[in-house]
Amino acid sequence: MASKITFIGAGNMAGAIIGGLIESGVSPSDITATAPNESELAPLKARLGIHTHTDNSAAVNGADVVVLAVKPQIMRGVCEAMRDSVQQQSPLVMSIAAGLDANTIDQWLGGGNALVRCMPNTPSLVGIGASGLYANAAVSDAQRTLATQLMEAVGIVEWVEEERLLDAVTAVSGSAPAYFFLMFEAMEEAAVKLGLPAETARRLAIQTALGASTMAQRSDKDPATLKQNVMSPGGTTERAIAHMEDAHLRTIIADAMQACAERADAMSKELSGND
Repeated sequence: MASKITFIGAGNMAGAIIGGLIESGVSPSDITATAPNESELAPLKARLGIHTHTDNSAAVNGADVVVLAVKPQIMRGVCEAMRDSVQQQSPLVMSIAAGLDANTIDQWLGGGNALVRCMPNTPSLVGIGASGLYANAAVSDAQRTLATQLMEAVGIVEWVEEERLLDAVTAVSGSAPAYFFLMFEAMEEAAVKLGLPAETARRLAIQTALGASTMAQRSDKDPATLKQNVMSPGGTTERAIAHMEDAHLRTIIADAMQACAERADAMSKELSGND
């Protein structure tokens, strides 16, 4: 990836992506990150050897890709302040801010921009994330490839062809790490009631989730088949699964994901002023 990349914002997610890019072979000299104060940038510069800047407009000059990694609440001011530089440079713009639709960001940047919205999740911070991407009509095939390479630095990438489907991505991966953390929490509490020490229960639950995920990734079988393979007729696993099914676990999960997607849609309208 021989491209100049500028990150507007230098928070945890930006730092994770930058670290992943460097590990994948991108030269630190091709990466710039910005923040209002040098003190915020110093640790990233010292750790990764990238360029840093406190002037967003200046940092955009010469960039092939501009990654918007600031909070949604301040995005409008940030975009409008560097609008002229973006219009002159015409980079690929990538936003990792939740809730702000592509058209709104494009208009704040003056319009006509090649823009990709990214929905990463927090496991991206440890290099095993999952990101959903959407490109507007101005994004070329080469730019889509570039966006894929950039986000693959911290995990897998899946493209959606309709922006509204990013709400579904939020429900299935963006917010979903918390679903599994809740599962770990519940399993630990239940195991303690069964007599296990909390730390033992936690390690066993987390390792089992890691093992199940790895098996699912490496297998050509679907989750239903993998589940069935663990179950023996009349056995312990069958009893546990039957109890979950009787308690309508599938409905609980489906309802929770629907609520998540609806809230993502509502937040997008609130942030863009389209409510």
